[in-house]
Amino acid sequence: MKWGLASLVLLLVLAGCGGKNGANTGNSGAAENGGTNKAAEEGTGSTAEKALTKVKVVLDWTPNTNHTGLYAARDKGFFKEQGLDVEIVQPPEGTAADTMVANGTVEFGVGYQEGITQARTQGLPLVSIAAIIQHNTSGFASPVSKNIKEPKDFAGKTYGGWGSPVEEAVIGSLMQEQSSDVSKVKIVNMGDADFFTAVKRNIDFAWIFYGWTGVEAELRGEKLNMVYLTDFSEKLDYYTPVLETNEKLIADNPDLVKKFMAGASEGYKFAIDHPEEAAELLIKAVPDLNADLVRASQKWLSPRYQDDAARWGEQKKEVWDNYASWMYDHKLLDKKLESDKAFTNDFLPAS
Repeated sequence: MKWGLASLVLLLVLAGCGGKNGANTGNSGAAENGGTNKAAEEGTGSTAEKALTKVKVVLDWTPNTNHTGLYAARDKGFFKEQGLDVEIVQPPEGTAADTMVANGTVEFGVGYQEGITQARTQGLPLVSIAAIIQHNTSGFASPVSKNIKEPKDFAGKTYGGWGSPVEEAVIGSLMQEQSSDVSKVKIVNMGDADFFTAVKRNIDFAWIFYGWTGVEAELRGEKLNMVYLTDFSEKLDYYTPVLETNEKLIADNPDLVKKFMAGASEGYKFAIDHPEEAAELLIKAVPDLNADLVRASQKWLSPRYQDDAARWGEQKKEVWDNYASWMYDHKLLDKKLESDKAFTNDFLPAS
């Protein structure tokens, strides 16, 4: 995973995605869930063949520990137990995961509350079906030498991002809490530069997920100051990332959504209870990843998947309402969100 928040890129892409189609990832939309393949499964005392329903789930970015539960569900057989043959894919270059899920190119995806909120107000039928991480673990990171310890310290510094309006809005809202002004921050586009390269070159701070880039900094021995969004605004404690699908699949094949969520829930429960083994599953599935980073990140993240929720994946209406009102107040939405349609807990297992 790159150091930053892929969701910010999605906000830019969504505005123009209404008629686009990432068709080169294969045809597995809601109307085509009848596709099956034969897979040998162990029966009681004999080998029986069972037809598995082919399903695709698209990641938001390159594989990382946000996704461990999906790999565990696939490789530990939890999806298979639900009769599903799940393929985990990455979005083609230039195509957002949200777009592929909204238009039915794939059945499920990894998204973000901010992206779904934007999409819903633009008429795209995305629905969040589980919170992968219960609380927002993102924040603004900087080397300790930059002496950025709180939002007012952003003044006079250079922020590296992607040019999304939400970035300036978030920085500005945090600075307002301390009577400071976002106009005093220089905002530049980082392009493809990673956090560690950029802060040595031309920026002072950037927006990261601590569970990946922050943990990597620990492994590198590079000390960071973190300004977490949740320390300064309850409304910014939104769900990032989430599992998502579209309204059509929910209406046409709710049983498939229920089976997928049963398998995914088992996968994330496994990652919660067995972080070491879960990390090894991800390393085996994606050998190009930094194994030490995966292990350290998984140890940090596993207890945060469910955190203080009654069950993994649980979402609260007030969280959706709070963030949508924040976006609307900061002119990031053209109209208010109907939050009841943006998320559901209906497909989560009872316990």
